[in-house]
Amino acid sequence: MSDSIQITDSAQDYLAELLEKQNVEGIAVRIFITQPGTPYAETCLAYCRPGEEELSDELLELEKLRVYLDKNSLPFLEEAVVDFNADRMGGQLTIKAPNAKMPKVNADSPLEDRVNYILYSEINPGLASHGGEIKLVELTEDQVAVLAFGGGCQGCAAVDLTLKDGVEKTLLERIPELAGIRDVTDHTDTTNAYYR
Repeated sequence: MSDSIQITDSAQDYLAELLEKQNVEGIAVRIFITQPGTPYAETCLAYCRPGEEELSDELLELEKLRVYLDKNSLPFLEEAVVDFNADRMGGQLTIKAPNAKMPKVNADSPLEDRVNYILYSEINPGLASHGGEIKLVELTEDQVAVLAFGGGCQGCAAVDLTLKDGVEKTLLERIPELAGIRDVTDHTDTTNAYYR
């Protein structure tokens, strides 16, 4: 079985049952990610009738079903877990793919990838409630990360605090090679600000 994704026993039982109901000989499940490696990544699970799989798909032969994994999605499906939680309403299938938005990075990954990974996986989720997000614009030659604040963070009175404290601290702690952080956003534009 591919080490990129884990499909729990309960999820396998549930999926096998669903496939049986389709009454199609040889039907399988296909897992793919739309817009992988972006903040908008969505992990999708679909029925896959014979012939609907892609030639490049990786096939998982499980005891009760076959699962096709989209080749382009594989790096982003690392550590993904498909699970089924039964409850009074019948239960629900959940797919957690922690690396869908950003491929897994390690100490050898380019500095830029590592900065992006931390922004997407740790910092932006916390800002989303304020409608904000931070993007890496560039890494300067002297290893300063130039960041752009978008959405509700732009022109926000709390942004200097957020920037100086949270973001900088997190990034510098996680990536010691970074020399510092600079912000390209002009905070005089308060049209979208969350705090005024």
